[in-house]
Amino acid sequence: MKSISAVNGMPTFETTASGLSGTLAGAEVTSFATYNATMRADGAFYGECPNAGVIMTADGVATFRATGIGHPTAEGGFVFKGVAYFETNAASLASLNGKAVVYDWDVSPDGTAQWELWEKA
Repeated sequence: MKSISAVNGMPTFETTASGLSGTLAGAEVTSFATYNATMRADGAFYGECPNAGVIMTADGVATFRATGIGHPTAEGGFVFKGVAYFETNAASLASLNGKAVVYDWDVSPDGTAQWELWEKA
């Protein structure tokens, strides 16, 4: 994580999640994303991945943008909840096109991350 230009006097950070693997829409995938998060007056963070996310699968790629609200955990990790929007030509991920995909992004204190997603029509 690195500090970037403040927004309206509030600290903003940029983070990269690289090479995370898992299953998305039934396909084995690897994901990469760069996102930023700005602290709000209430101590929560508003985060964005402004079309800087990439999902790679055997039959192609998808890009995504996401927004969310998060906060640090008492244990030293971080939790974000929000919505992601995917765009792809890969047949295995085509079900994600045109849908709002709700997510939970949990980062443990050791940096291990888990991204759970639910498709919404």
